[in-house]
Amino acid sequence: MNDFDFLRGTWDVANRRRTDFLDAASPWEEFPAVSRATRHFGGGANVDEIEFPTRGFSGLTLRLYDPAARTWSLYWSSSRTGTLFPPVVGRFTDGRGEFHGDDHYDGRAVRVRFVWSGVTADSARWEQAFSADGGGTWVTNWIMDLTRRRTGPAAVPDAP
Repeated sequence: MNDFDFLRGTWDVANRRRTDFLDAASPWEEFPAVSRATRHFGGGANVDEIEFPTRGFSGLTLRLYDPAARTWSLYWSSSRTGTLFPPVVGRFTDGRGEFHGDDHYDGRAVRVRFVWSGVTADSARWEQAFSADGGGTWVTNWIMDLTRRRTGPAAVPDAP
């Protein structure tokens, strides 16, 4: 529990995303975002909304901790669809969070991996990778480098 407490507050996010999530040779596109995260359930839940101002959409991640399994379930939703994607489930070990799940991309079944790494008080990295062969090979297709915002509204209060 409390693994995502570091994420509370407002972050500037530098995004690098492949134009085709399953093609390792596809070009990268880069764009900014702003993320605002709050802590809930005494650290057992976390919600963030990320706005992509140059892309015209936003996203929301709900993270829930299961104390019995000692794992997190991460659910993503986009303003484009208004639905929750299937969760990725995992945990942090030695400062690195790894989460896996099953989904579909462009009509194909994929295994999904999220990795959180490089977490400090002022920075963190999130990576997404897809596997179309059940986890045999992976294509890293989205990288977010987060930097804590020090100007403007820097903090988002905890929810009760």
